[in-house]
Amino acid sequence: MPLKLSLKPGERFVLNGAVVQNGDRRAVLVLQNKASVLREKDIMHEEDVQTPARRIYFPVMMMYLDEGSAEKFYGEFVTRMTEFMGVISNPSVLADCVDISRCCMEREYYKALMLCRKLIDYENERLGHVPSGVSAGGDAG
Repeated sequence: MPLKLSLKPGERFVLNGAVVQNGDRRAVLVLQNKASVLREKDIMHEEDVQTPARRIYFPVMMMYLDEGSAEKFYGEFVTRMTEFMGVISNPSVLADCVDISRCCMEREYYKALMLCRKLIDYENERLGHVPSGVSAGGDAG
């Protein structure tokens, strides 16, 4: 099934590791085969990895963007997920953690990333603020 991306003027995204930027007009891009695509708003920069949920999101994002090096990031993911689950008692959040782990084991990294947004939401709610970088709504800033 093709993936259709509607791009805003100047919008950037990562396509199989390459940063691509749209021109000065809206555009539609249709990918006919499987590719790792991540919009700029979903990209977390290393300096934004300052909370437990973000420490889970980042290695999952790296596994998705560079599947050939996934093993390199998997250990970090397991460590951070174990730490996170060790201090969480909310059954719904724990279920999300299990789902994220399952997705990573099945190499469904994009699906795991979208589930990680729920952890970031939960964490933001508990901390009472929204840190910079990737938010659950996907807005950078």
